[in-house]
This record gives sequence, structure tokens and C-alpha cells, in this order.
Amino acid sequence: MSSIQKKTDVILIGAGVMSATLGSLLKELAPDWEMKVFEKLADAGEESSNEWNNAGTGHAALCELNYTSEKPDGSVDISKAIKINEQFQLSRQFWSYLVNRDLIGNPKDFIMPIPHMSMVQGEKNVEFLKKRLEALSSNPLFQGMEFSEDPEKLKEWIPLIMEGRTSNEPIAATKIDSGTDVNFGALTRMMFDHLKRQNVEINYKHSVKDLKRTSDGSWEVKVQNIDSGKIEHHTAKFVFIGGGGGSLPLLQKTGIPESKHIGGFPVSGLFMVCNNPEVVAQHHAKVYGKAKVGAPPMSVPHLDTRYIDNKKSLLFGPFAGFSPKFLKTGSNLDLIGSVKPNNVLTMLAAGAKELSLTKYLIQQVLLSNEKRLEELREFIPNAKLEDWDIVVAGQRVQVIKDTEAGGKGTLQFGTEVVSAADGSVAALLGASPGASTAVHVMIELFEKCFPQHMNDWEPKLKEMIPSYGVSLVENPELFKEIHTSTAETLGLSEKELAYS
Repeated sequence: MSSIQKKTDVILIGAGVMSATLGSLLKELAPDWEMKVFEKLADAGEESSNEWNNAGTGHAALCELNYTSEKPDGSVDISKAIKINEQFQLSRQFWSYLVNRDLIGNPKDFIMPIPHMSMVQGEKNVEFLKKRLEALSSNPLFQGMEFSEDPEKLKEWIPLIMEGRTSNEPIAATKIDSGTDVNFGALTRMMFDHLKRQNVEINYKHSVKDLKRTSDGSWEVKVQNIDSGKIEHHTAKFVFIGGGGGSLPLLQKTGIPESKHIGGFPVSGLFMVCNNPEVVAQHHAKVYGKAKVGAPPMSVPHLDTRYIDNKKSLLFGPFAGFSPKFLKTGSNLDLIGSVKPNNVLTMLAAGAKELSLTKYLIQQVLLSNEKRLEELREFIPNAKLEDWDIVVAGQRVQVIKDTEAGGKGTLQFGTEVVSAADGSVAALLGASPGASTAVHVMIELFEKCFPQHMNDWEPKLKEMIPSYGVSLVENPELFKEIHTSTAETLGLSEKELAYS
């Protein structure tokens, strides 16, 4: 086995949506920098970014009830929803920039307009939904949201969900037409095609085995060519670890102080996919319900219209589960392997704290198809088992770390960047809202890892992302202008498009 040594400016580990976004932004900001990508699988966007491995909701907090919580005084806290919506707007602007400059192809191949809806049952939940609407509708980012508890109106909005409903329990929904369905797999592949045209060296079937600091402060990355078995050594001034669930073990290999006391909790998932075109045709929305008590935020039940390979599909789920793998294509030893002397107490504390979550996940693993059908029937009373197939979704690895607020071993639900103090290496950990907020995540990464370039990069960042550095909530006119122009560029502006 010969050993090859090569130097470059930037190495991206993992060919998912995060590396694609980082690479595409850097190519505009620093076109002269040399870049290499290493991906274990045979193609881009095959793990968490793949369209079958996530819900494809352009997370803008329009329908996800877990982003708006009820405070002890009964009022609704919308601060998280505002934050996530603003972050999604950054992604929309950057995608529009790429489309306008013909750097990626037809936006219809990765984004479609779909109404986003929240649906609840029971008096208390209906009250909460009303209060949530009041809190959101005064905000420019959420204008156009409608509420109804009228069964006739709901039949117009969600005929499939209302048909055959016999319960007298009150039911209500909110609907906003500016929601989207995003095929993150297609978007990732389009961005990697663009990077390839920009002479970025993309190496598929290359597995990163180790990362070591060199004497000059660069990073040496040990890579194995899966087909030939050949080992190569590549050095770079900056390394980004964007390997989805596989990021944590690689971050641990760097040995940076910031990688200590962090653990990962893997959660697997299943979706039910409708195989009956007649049923698919009766539903046109993403409808999110409320998570069951004890359920983690990522297992909020939802019934989604999806566009995959330009074909309309219907997905229901997710059913959470537990697998010790950190990636769908990972190993059953991933979880055990991630326990180190520096994070064992953190991991044990999380285990003790999260007993109810563990119990919930085990129950989910043991669900029979009939039990899953029962859950589906809470959404579609007339659902038949033969109309639905089971699809295994992507693995999610939730971050466990010691926090001031939660103490030792606190489970984090969200996406975060962990970087070295000198900014030479950064890893992305966590799950939802992930892909939807990729551009925001990368701007945060630039501020942490490339502070010395931010002044020079600012004009270009503003060109790509017109609202960069500006709060859209505080500038409703700018929001309106940006929302309209991105809708036009991305083909989201005319309602009838959704039905074409």
C-alpha cells in the first residue's frame, strides 16, 4: 500500500448538504482557494441529506409546533420560531443567488411550494393553536397564516384527514401557503456538480481514518481509498467535518479541547410511504401534529406531500427508534466506540436523565405495522395498511454535552458547530433544523474560523445574501422585497405552480 501526500487549502469531509453549502459559499468568497472533498459513499447526498432520509420540510417554523412553546403564564414564546424562519430566509437567498447565476439548474428540481399546516385535537390544544396564531400573525415573517376549527373549511384544506372522522373532539388547523418542500438530496447533488465544474476535487468511496495536527498548525488527514485499499495523506490549513452522524468520532480524533465532554445519542427513524396514487392525489400539504408526551422533538408526527424525482409522494412519520449506528451505513459499534474517558460521565448522566426518552424509543422499535397503522389513522381515519410501505429514514445523532442550564449530560436538540480555538478545524453535530438552516450555520462557521477575512468578504456575502447582518423582523419592507424576489427566482410565486 503506497502512501500519497498532498497539500491543499481546504478539506471537506462528507458530501452532504453542509459541505456542499460551505464549498459553494467559499468558492464565491475565496475562488483561489484549493479544495478537496472526501466522501465514504459512492455519491453526494446519500446519508442524512438524501431525500428519503429526511422530511424535506424547508424548516421555516411555519408548522412545527415544537418551535413555539407555551410559557407558564399561558402566553406563547415565538422567539425560536422567529430565529429559525430568519435562518431559512438566508438559505432561500443563497439558493436564489446560485439559480440567478446559472450555477445550479432548475429550482423546480429541488424546491416546490406546499402549504404548511399545524393540526391539533382536543380543547386545550385548540386553545394553544389560537394563541400561537395570535402571537405569530403580528409578525411580518408569518403573515398570511389562517386558522380554522370549522369542519367544512378543514375538509377543503385537508380532505384526506377529515374523511371518515367520527370523533367529536374539537379539531383545528392553521395553514400558510408560503411553505415549501425541499429535496435536499437533489440540491446537494446540484451544488456538488457546480463545485466539480469549479475544479474542486471530489473523491467518492474515500473513507477518512484519522486527523492529526502537523508542526506548522495544519491538519493531516489520513484517507483510505475504499476500492483499492490505498492509504493517502492530505494536509490542509482548514478542515470541515460534515459527516452527519459520523462527525463525532472524527471530531474526537482531532483531540482538540473543544471535542471533550461531548457525546452522541443516535436515534433512528422510519417513515410510512403511500404507494396508492389515488390516496396521494387527495392530500396537498405538510401537516404537523403535536409530539406525544415523552417523545423527542424530532418525532413530531406529520403527513407530508413530497416531490421526489418530480413525482408527488405522501409520507407519514417519523417513527423513532434506537440503533447504535451513527450513520445509516454505519457500524453497530459506533455508539460504544464514541465513549471516551473524557465524555463517559457526560454520557452516563444523559442516560440517567433520559430514561423516559430511552423507554419511548424502545417502545417505538417494538411497534408492529398494525400499531403504526393506528398512529397513521389519527391523521387518516380511513388508512389501509396495503396502501403504505415502510422506508427507513436517516440516522440522527443528537448532541450530549454539559451545559450551564441543563447541567451534566444534557441532550441537545438542534444543530451546532464545534470548532478549534484557532479556527483550523470545525465539525457539524446534531440534527433538525439542520439542512434548512445550512447557510446560517456556515456564516456562523466563517465568523468563528475566518474572522480575519470577514471584512473583505462582507460585500460578497451581502451580494449573495442581501439580508446578511440585518434582522428581517425589524425590517419588514426588506423581508417583503426579499421574500418576493426569492419566490420568483425559485418558482414559488404562483399558487397554481403547486398543482402543475
